[in-house]
Amino acid sequence: MTDWPVHGRIDGAIVMIGFGSIGRGTLPLIERHFEFDKSRFVVIAPDDADRALLDERGIRFIHEAVTKENYRDLLGPLLTAGKGQGFCVNLSVDTCSVDIMEFCREINTLYVDTVIEPWPGFYFDKTKGPETRTNYALRETLLAAKRRNPGGPTAVSTCGANPGMVSWFVKQALINLAADLGESVTAPSSREEWAKLAQRLGVKGVHIAERDTQRAKTPKPQQVFVNTWSVEGFVSEGMQPAELGWGTHEKWMPDNGRTHAEGCGAAIFLLQPGANTRVRSWTPTAQAQYAFLVTHNESISIADYYTVRDAAGQPVYRPTCHYAYHPCNDAVLSLHEMFGQAGRVQDAHHILEEDEIVDGIDELGVLLYGHGKNAYWFGSQLSVEETRRIAPYQNATGMQVTSAVLAGMVWALENPTAGIVEADEMDYKRCLEVQLPYLGPVVGVYTDWTPLVDRPGFFPEDIDESDPWQFRNVLVR
Repeated sequence: MTDWPVHGRIDGAIVMIGFGSIGRGTLPLIERHFEFDKSRFVVIAPDDADRALLDERGIRFIHEAVTKENYRDLLGPLLTAGKGQGFCVNLSVDTCSVDIMEFCREINTLYVDTVIEPWPGFYFDKTKGPETRTNYALRETLLAAKRRNPGGPTAVSTCGANPGMVSWFVKQALINLAADLGESVTAPSSREEWAKLAQRLGVKGVHIAERDTQRAKTPKPQQVFVNTWSVEGFVSEGMQPAELGWGTHEKWMPDNGRTHAEGCGAAIFLLQPGANTRVRSWTPTAQAQYAFLVTHNESISIADYYTVRDAAGQPVYRPTCHYAYHPCNDAVLSLHEMFGQAGRVQDAHHILEEDEIVDGIDELGVLLYGHGKNAYWFGSQLSVEETRRIAPYQNATGMQVTSAVLAGMVWALENPTAGIVEADEMDYKRCLEVQLPYLGPVVGVYTDWTPLVDRPGFFPEDIDESDPWQFRNVLVR
């Protein structure tokens, strides 16, 4: 494909915060799909390793970290320079998403990010209890900002592959499932209608089920954390408590499971890190697999979005939802090495670039389970080979993220006064329309696999045979 559509014009300045693997990959998509004034495009990052990509394009680069102390003084003049409405594309770590988002809305600037990120120190602050270091707690700060100042300039929160794209996959999967179960249904028009559809179809839960099979040309060196996307991002979320949206069908909770006293009440957390918590899951290529229950925003937002409440406000239906992530093999080895050293993160980090990968795909989708057809996986099977053909500076994992950022930017331009929104609240059809050219094969696959299948069988297990899809059967203990 060479005739790429131009989705709109950004009349004001564009400020990209962060220029790591996702920033590099997003750059050519912005160039390809938007009209804008290049002289008003600015990238800010504390690392200048890839500034040559900007220099050769004549894009201004500011070699500086965005901090709690300087973000208003640094971003304000850049985003408000000249005429038109500016756009802040926040693709960084160690910057407080909610603070920057609220400031952007104060100065009438559009905003998009891929994660609710805190200022430095949050993830590893030993003075804070585990409940305060959860994504649930971070999301509650976003919801509080939304309540304080509804409407106004659009700020799209947590709009990457996951969180982000997978919320659109859930909606498409529900429509597909309804049709395959013989139900005539049009796409619901409200959150309440979507939740009732999931309830009516009998969906007990959703795994954000991912398998990354991308293989490096050279073996992982010892004491180097190798990954196909941000090492800092993965380690940070992996060291947070394991979290999951907690379904109304669940009859058992782990001994170290805890609920939250405040907020939406849609999730629980475990007193152990997510990247050291294994679950049983399924994807089309891997079939049955062990995966890591790493905390993600969508685990909470999806469970919250699809909650049905009675007249008294009590939940009568909610799906369980959690990430079930099998990263690339080098990242798995890196996790084993890190946790084998009591959680000490390796000093050397390396993100596999597209020319360092032999082959493989990032198979990322949603596994809807517990309904009349047992389980249905719907998602992207993007290969590194296809990624190389259609866009530069990224591997398959990165492109699933950067194309979702693109979709979020398009949606914000087309809906500039929507206020603060999560991916679950956006027009899934429009977002997938923008993103699909970058996702490789997007397929739906049914399976008769359940967590009671393919178990070792040599020793007694504490399982619930009356309901295969209880979390009791999913968690590896």
